[in-house]
Amino acid sequence: MSLLKYLMKEVGLSQRALARGLALSPATVNEIVNRDNWPKSLDRKELQSNIRKQLRDAGVGSNRVSALFRSPSTRKSKPAAAVATTQEETPMLLARQELFPETKRHFGLVRNPFGEVTGPEEVFLSADIRYVREAMFLTARKGGFIAVIGESGSGKSTLRKELVDRINREKQAVHIIEPYVLAMEDNDKTGKTLKAQHLAEAVLATVAPSEALKSSPEARFRQLHRVLRDSANAGASHCLIIEEAHGLPITTLKHLKRFLELEDGFRKLLSIILLGQPELKHKLSESNAQVREVVQRCEKIELRPMNGSLPEYIKFRFARVEADAEKIITADAIEALRSNLTGATSRSGVNDSVSLVYPLAVGNLVVAAMNLAANVGSPQVTPEIVNQV
Repeated sequence: MSLLKYLMKEVGLSQRALARGLALSPATVNEIVNRDNWPKSLDRKELQSNIRKQLRDAGVGSNRVSALFRSPSTRKSKPAAAVATTQEETPMLLARQELFPETKRHFGLVRNPFGEVTGPEEVFLSADIRYVREAMFLTARKGGFIAVIGESGSGKSTLRKELVDRINREKQAVHIIEPYVLAMEDNDKTGKTLKAQHLAEAVLATVAPSEALKSSPEARFRQLHRVLRDSANAGASHCLIIEEAHGLPITTLKHLKRFLELEDGFRKLLSIILLGQPELKHKLSESNAQVREVVQRCEKIELRPMNGSLPEYIKFRFARVEADAEKIITADAIEALRSNLTGATSRSGVNDSVSLVYPLAVGNLVVAAMNLAANVGSPQVTPEIVNQV
């Protein structure tokens, strides 16, 4: 049921009565109401304005009427990953959405179910996400080199926070080393590059903060080797985590091999976890001769879309704020969400690269749909409301 049809039904405005008020034939109004098919011979904006007036005269509030015929201009342009994959219809992204106070009251919510994750109990774990989580934990504790690759909003930073929290929670003897990546770019023209020296400084500041970094490259790496070896002999492991790793210059990626070669016999002294967007996958391509030695040592793990676990994710998020998802959003509305966030050629697949069924995009779309549902007085989010966002 479209929003127009929903509002007409609510106030008892029949299609025949609307046709009389608009001086149109019932068949024309039927095409508008049921098929969103507008007559080409009439000015569409003027006709929409007249329909709004008819609804207001029938008793529909102005705020609810204003939600009709909204332009999709608030949506962002196609994401690069989707454009590169297909030239057919691709999913669109909404800007960040906030849950209005009126919406919270309408649905009886105390807080936004899709707000920022504030603790490990709020981290949703599908089978795919759990695999990535365990891979990161094992790498941090036992060593290795992995690159976790996912779209913006796919949950990479959440998994990083959960890893640090889990290590502290379980009292694991692991030093997590996180270089600052503010304004990091892969060249010095558009920002600041993260160099091997900066990584060495971050390691030393975390493991041996009282030591001053040696000035020459050779002395610096001897110092780094000694510090890590002494710490490992005391029972600690060390994990270097670099966020926004797609912004690393090729030179720094090549130098990661030297960090991996810091050993004490067979024991690796430093593990590495890179977190980045799909551009990182291209930089770590085996066809890229410049980083071939690094690529051979790196396991690439992709954070895949939640196509197969979307209903469970939405149910989980509402449960975190003690709400029943089934009372707020219908099952077919969830399917509409999936459809809106998935490219036309991939709606039947779970692993399609053009799907944007990731936590951030899902949360923004659900929140926008809830705000719209509250605005028009709908007790639930329906497919028609989702498609109007």
